[in-house]
Amino acid sequence: MAKLLHIEASPRKERSHSLSVARALIDAYREANPNDEVETWDLWSTPLPEFDDAAINASYAAKRGQPLTADQQAAYDRLEQVFDRFAAADKYVFSLPMWNFGVPYKLKHFIDVVSQSGMAFKILPEGGYEGQLGGRPTAVVYASGGDYSSEPMTAMDHQRSYFDRWLNFVGITDVKVVNVAATAADPETVKAARAKAEQQAREVGASL
Repeated sequence: MAKLLHIEASPRKERSHSLSVARALIDAYREANPNDEVETWDLWSTPLPEFDDAAINASYAAKRGQPLTADQQAAYDRLEQVFDRFAAADKYVFSLPMWNFGVPYKLKHFIDVVSQSGMAFKILPEGGYEGQLGGRPTAVVYASGGDYSSEPMTAMDHQRSYFDRWLNFVGITDVKVVNVAATAADPETVKAARAKAEQQAREVGASL
């Protein structure tokens, strides 16, 4: 039995296009994998530890193999608890809207917390990095108000370019993408785009 973790990055719930499409994907996944566990992690309802001075100092000390103070150890333990919950999954689904050409700040907060050396990645002796979360099939649902699939709009898309790069950095390379756009268009265009994305999501969910 595998565990699928859905990271939910939109606060809009029933009004969220990314979440609606992700739910279609997960419904299809459940049908295809009835014995698997599915967990949802709503980043808007679960407080994350602050990545403050103690956390930053703890992160650097741990990276350098230095002893941690009591405050640093407590901060590091909080980071590790979040990472351990994330790393316990065998597969991932991420649903995220575009905010101001990038990702919601709650998702950026989550990334900053889990992206620790010795957890999500390690520093190689010869230089460079090696992601530690490989072997986890992943689906990402991107939603955006505009259509960024061609120039000159593509250059403004810091949502997918950033998140794709982060996934690769932590070793997640088996990634299927569903895109729903443009959600700020006229109602008929939005309806058609969402229906197309939900159909694609069901196909991805059945094969994830």
